[in-house]
Amino acid sequence: MSKPILLAVAGMGNNISALFQGAEFYRKLAAEGTSEEDFPGIKLPRIGGIGVSDIEFVAAFDVHPDKVGAKFGDAVLAPPNNYPRLDVDLPNPDVVVDEGLSADFTPQQFDAVVSRLRESGAEVLLYSLPTGLQWAATAYAKAALEAGVAFVNCTPELAARDEELLAAYEAAGVPLIGDDLASHLGTSVVHRVLLGLLSDRGLTLSSSYQLNFGGNEDFRNLRDAGASKRQSKLNALAQEGVDTTRVEVIPSAGFIGQLKDNKVAILNVEGQGWAGTPVSLDLKLKVQDSSNAAGVIIDLIRVAAAAKRANAGGFSAAAVPVLKSPAGGHPKYSAADVRESLQQLDGVTAAQ
Repeated sequence: MSKPILLAVAGMGNNISALFQGAEFYRKLAAEGTSEEDFPGIKLPRIGGIGVSDIEFVAAFDVHPDKVGAKFGDAVLAPPNNYPRLDVDLPNPDVVVDEGLSADFTPQQFDAVVSRLRESGAEVLLYSLPTGLQWAATAYAKAALEAGVAFVNCTPELAARDEELLAAYEAAGVPLIGDDLASHLGTSVVHRVLLGLLSDRGLTLSSSYQLNFGGNEDFRNLRDAGASKRQSKLNALAQEGVDTTRVEVIPSAGFIGQLKDNKVAILNVEGQGWAGTPVSLDLKLKVQDSSNAAGVIIDLIRVAAAAKRANAGGFSAAAVPVLKSPAGGHPKYSAADVRESLQQLDGVTAAQ
C-alpha cells in the first residue's frame, strides 16, 4: 500500500457511504491475494502510485442533526442514506463529523472549517453536498484554497469552471478538480456515445431525450434544484457533429422511494438516414447510483492527491474522462491530453 490520501469530505451522503465501503471491499480483496489488475470495476488500479483503497478519512462536515457530532462510521450509515451494506467489516475512523456551513454562515464558521482542514492534515476536500447549493460549493472551495487543500467538486455547481477561482488555485499551486461526476456507466456517458454514433455513421439527429428516476436523497432534491444538473448533463453531451439543441434532459423525472439507491434511465434517439427515412432507438439503463458515482470519485480524488504531491496547481486533464463539465468543456481536451496528464502524475510519483 502506498501513502494513503488524507481525505476530508463535505457532505455525508450515499456517495461517501459507497466510497467508504468500497475502499474496504477492495482492501479485503487485496488481503485475500487478489491482484489489483483483477479488481472488478476498476480501469486504473493506480493513479500517481495511489491504489483504490489508499484512503484515510481525516475530517468530515455535514449539517444533518443525526450526523453532526457522530463518529464517521456511524454517520455515513445513518438515514436518510440508503446505500446497501456491503459484505465487509467496516472500521469506524476516529473522526467526529463537524458542523458544516449553512447558507447564513459567519466568518467565524468559515474560519472553523479552514482550521479543521489544516488540523486534520487533509490533502483533498471532496465536496459532495446536494445539487443546487452554489453558495456552498464556492464557500467550501474557498476554504480549501485558504487551507492549501486540493478541492474535488462532485456536483454541477461552478468551481473549476469559475475562471477567477481556478486562477486563484493555479496561482497558489493547489489542484481544483471539477465539475460534476460522469458516473461509471451513467446516463450521460451512454447518451453521449449514442449521439456520437449517429454522427459518426452519417445519420441526422432529429431529436433525443433522457429521463432519470431514482429513490435516494439526491433524486428527491433534484426535483426542486435540478437546473444546474440539467445544464451539466447537456455539457457532457457536447461533441463535434452533435446539435444539443435537439436534445432534452430531465435530471429527475421522478423520485420513486421503492428504487432506493438505484437509478433507472430511459433514453430515446430519433434520426434520419438515407433519403430521410427514420431510425429510432429506445434504451433502459438501471444502476446502483452511488456505486456508479464512487467508481469515478476514486479516480478524481487520486488525480487531486497526485497533483498536489506533484505541486501541480489548477485543473488536471487526467480528470476529464470522469467529469460531465470539466474546466473549459469537453471539446477542449483530446485523448492524448488525458494520457499525457496521467503519465506526468505517474512519472512524478515514480521519481519521488
